[in-house]
Amino acid sequence: MKPYQLLVFDWDGTLMDSAYRIVACMQRAARDTGQPVPTERAVHEIIGLGMREAVRGLYPGLSEPDTARFIDAYRTHWLGDEVPASSLFPGARETLEWALENDYLLAVATGKSRRGLDKVLEETGLRDCFHVTRCADEAFSKPHPQMLEEILTDLDTAPQAALVIGDSEYDMQMAANARVPAVGVSHGVHDPERLRASGALHILQQLSELPIWLKGQRQETPLERWA
Repeated sequence: MKPYQLLVFDWDGTLMDSAYRIVACMQRAARDTGQPVPTERAVHEIIGLGMREAVRGLYPGLSEPDTARFIDAYRTHWLGDEVPASSLFPGARETLEWALENDYLLAVATGKSRRGLDKVLEETGLRDCFHVTRCADEAFSKPHPQMLEEILTDLDTAPQAALVIGDSEYDMQMAANARVPAVGVSHGVHDPERLRASGALHILQQLSELPIWLKGQRQETPLERWA
């Protein structure tokens, strides 16, 4: 029998190759609002957090009105079409389809806003893949466990029967805070060593490895154990 019933995916950097677009929109928002333009590396450090927490990570001490203006500028660029659209990572769609075919429950826990997530779900045609989704403007930002705990409640799943899949330490920390196992993907913003240090059980080089890894985690039934 399979040990996990629910797979909870991060979005940016895990399912979607969107880091370059986030960096571009952050840098444009900085120019629009007169803030210092952050480096690519600096933006990578805050990808995965809720938008308000991300801006405060880039600009400690920024006033609330200036934070709100920055967020508005960022969302204008993100929801516009001047920055090239992001695409799913290779194997992402096929991995989700495999999981559904094998009776896993699927969910998303993301630092994106509801409006932002709904936009990419519509663009990718993946809306119907997920039983539940949670966004950072609906709950506390990662690494707080609220998003994950609400998903567990909604889907009536015990923490040990769920698995978080993410690319950042914030995903791993959120999982640990909710006592949920987690695996990392190495094609996102944080390197494998950082993911392991934050509690990742395993590191996937690409999402297409997830089905193979899950098959290897199969638990014995009581009858098999005593056979």
